[in-house]
Amino acid sequence: MSGSELVGRHAETALLGRVLHHARKGSGGSSVLLRGEAGMGKTALLELAGTLARDSGFAVLRTVGAEAEAETAFGALHQLLHPLLERSTALSNPQREALESVLGLRSGPPAGGFLVGAASMALLAEAARVRPMLIVVDDLHWIDSSSAGVLAFLHRRIGELPLAFVTATRPGAAAAEGWPAPLAEIHALAPEDAGALLRSRHPGLAASTCDRVLSEAAGNPLALVELPAQLDGDVLRGLEPLPERLPFGQRLERMFADRLEALSPDAAQVLLLAALGGGAYGAYPAGEVAEDVRERVEATGLARSDPSGRFVFRHPLVRSAVISRASEARRRQAHLALAARLPHDEPRRLVHEASAAAHPDEALAGRLERAGQRIAARGADAEGALLLDRAAMLSSDPADRARRMTWAAVTAARGGRLAHTGRLVEEVRRGPVPEDIAPLLAYAVVYVDQSHRIDFESSFTLLPGALDALAVPGADSFGGLAEQVFFKLLLAATYTDDARAWQALDKHLDDVSPLARLCHRAWSDPARTAQGAADELTLLSQGLNEEQEAGAAWLLLWTATAVDVADSGLWRRFTGQHAYATQGSVAKARYYQDFLLGRWDAADDCLREAEASEGLGYHCNALLFRHHYAHFLAGRGDEEGLKRIEALIGPAARRARMRFVTDHLDHLRALAALAHGRYEEAYSRIAELTPPGVLPAGLPWFHLPFFDFVDAAVHTGRREEAQRHLEAGRAARMAGISAHHAFLLAAAEALAAPDDEAEERYREACAVPGAERWVFETARLRLAHGAWLRRHRRAGARDVLLEARQVFSGLGATPWEERCAAELRADGHQVGTRAEGREQLTGQETRIARLAATGLTNKDIGRQLQLSPRTVATHLYKIYPKLGITSRAALAQALREG
Repeated sequence: MSGSELVGRHAETALLGRVLHHARKGSGGSSVLLRGEAGMGKTALLELAGTLARDSGFAVLRTVGAEAEAETAFGALHQLLHPLLERSTALSNPQREALESVLGLRSGPPAGGFLVGAASMALLAEAARVRPMLIVVDDLHWIDSSSAGVLAFLHRRIGELPLAFVTATRPGAAAAEGWPAPLAEIHALAPEDAGALLRSRHPGLAASTCDRVLSEAAGNPLALVELPAQLDGDVLRGLEPLPERLPFGQRLERMFADRLEALSPDAAQVLLLAALGGGAYGAYPAGEVAEDVRERVEATGLARSDPSGRFVFRHPLVRSAVISRASEARRRQAHLALAARLPHDEPRRLVHEASAAAHPDEALAGRLERAGQRIAARGADAEGALLLDRAAMLSSDPADRARRMTWAAVTAARGGRLAHTGRLVEEVRRGPVPEDIAPLLAYAVVYVDQSHRIDFESSFTLLPGALDALAVPGADSFGGLAEQVFFKLLLAATYTDDARAWQALDKHLDDVSPLARLCHRAWSDPARTAQGAADELTLLSQGLNEEQEAGAAWLLLWTATAVDVADSGLWRRFTGQHAYATQGSVAKARYYQDFLLGRWDAADDCLREAEASEGLGYHCNALLFRHHYAHFLAGRGDEEGLKRIEALIGPAARRARMRFVTDHLDHLRALAALAHGRYEEAYSRIAELTPPGVLPAGLPWFHLPFFDFVDAAVHTGRREEAQRHLEAGRAARMAGISAHHAFLLAAAEALAAPDDEAEERYREACAVPGAERWVFETARLRLAHGAWLRRHRRAGARDVLLEARQVFSGLGATPWEERCAAELRADGHQVGTRAEGREQLTGQETRIARLAATGLTNKDIGRQLQLSPRTVATHLYKIYPKLGITSRAALAQALREG
């Protein structure tokens, strides 16, 4: 068997070859997640991937998750990137400092995980300039959460580099849920392949013994290799039967039992230190062990010393067997010995000390609490929560225990471990809750209920009292908890329109920051309270320092979403916010903005985010991501897809009384009806949400159906109702809320204008500052304008309709595109397929498009073609409508189709 062959793994070998091929080409498909039970050969496949990669000229980086290091923030990332650190001088100062900070190479202010992700990406990009790279991640289920977050960040961006990802995990591992890679299940070997592997590794087996081993191993490659090695000569020759069958979960570990029991006490202690001290393959320095002890350890075949001087287990299962067979007293003794080797407040030392503690220890609990807070401040909330949890367990005073466990719950929630938060909250609530932490506990309970259970009732019963308590002079602020409680209550109020929430918020407006008050104005009754909100948000956000901005992230994002001013500049401001809670909020705001700005190629990413959220337990986020996906479906007129999404999210939204979602779904059904020209249906649906001339307080996004209402009213002959709605918009000073509000009002004015004013109104709407940003709505305005020009036999109808048709084509909005085609035919023009309706690219445009599709920046393209970056940008601006697309991300697909 050659280095590029594994028995029975032909399909998997071919898959790995394809992954490397796609990575070299810089195309999709350059990743795979191998999932299989212990002993199925995942590690062998990862080693094969490394061999194939090196033979193909790749550099290979590897990291291995370890149960003992799951609480060590960025430990796996350090292992992965250590070979590249000499290249960090090529990074910008902020990126280098962020990376060195979390890897413990420098002291300084903490860096967030997503800033670390950007720095890691830059480091990999620098290395990939020399040759393509393969990243191998073994035992993903034991990778620390901080490293896993950065790896996922890198994984979603591998299309930008000649980079491949091959990862392995076990079934049921939460870390693999939502992992952004195609899944390949690694199953047991087929009987004929199992027999071939057994005979190749143990050619002298008797037939009867071979049959028994095959039966016992049940296709597990590790068992096939290891079981015969445990048998004496008579069993191998078939003179004695195999041992009695063991349950599958224990059998593989028990294979090593005899060799473990034969170890001398000092050799057994060395193996236990190696098992508890580091990675899945060991970490204890072999050079510090007496030569005779080292030789005895290696003679067992359980472990060996590698070139770096560490003991390396032959398989992670050996490590598990070593730990499981050691007594509790021996494990505590080993933890103490390992702790003594580390600095006093090193988190790994504290973990070892906590593992060795048999009784409450207030001094150690205090040290763990402080370390947990420090780690959380670096962006490793999940690991910080684990240390705080351990601190709670070691607390001698019940009140301190409850306080630390509550902080652990809040920190775990921010770190994306909602299920763990729920368990901690329930444990705190089983005992007496000190009055001074009641607001913090209320916040933790609501966090779980809102995000995990999609239940808002506790928001109305607990958060008003928490705000009352936090407003008492001299009360503990819990690090600015009032703002977070206010925000959570505002979310609940916006999602449900529950009067209890709005009353409590109104009561405490003077107790929160100007930004929190602005966020309240933007959502509570925007038709009457949000005028000037967009401009005010700009001023407030510019005045925030970095620390204030981090605490205000949710408020900034939610306010920006209310007035449709969230943009890429805002996303970049929060790339340093590691916690999933913040990044999930960023993603929700971004996908909503993608819909508004015509970046509809992001629709499928929205569904992937939903799946990732489900895996993390953020079920409310998953619902909202699918709700955002419904916008893309409605815009494209995909009514069947819309029905499927509604069936998926509607029941949960109705159960939680989430009017925010259910009302949106009603509007989206109306939008889909408009796409297919069913104006009467669309009017009836929208009028139920916002009757003629009424802009309801309970519909904070009243501006979104405003244009649709007027469109449906005009097409159904209800011009009086359309005018009443327009008068309400003008009276509400709708144009003063945001640029998007202003455009929608102007566009609606154009649709309803009398014939002698229509042409001017259409020009005014198109001239609203930033009108071109609202791609879909602007195309609808052009369709209406072109149709008006055709009906009134005015010049220019064809050009306006063709422009609208190209945009609809790029968006995949087929019904709208077909309506443009119908208008063109009615104007006497022949209309063919989508491709025939587009202009051809010039030679220069073709060269620029092909280079841009490879991921080159405008500056890189300009350097190759001796053009300025601005000239490249101008060409791309012309290229997109010719190809029927709206963004750079769609270039490669459009060129392939062309």
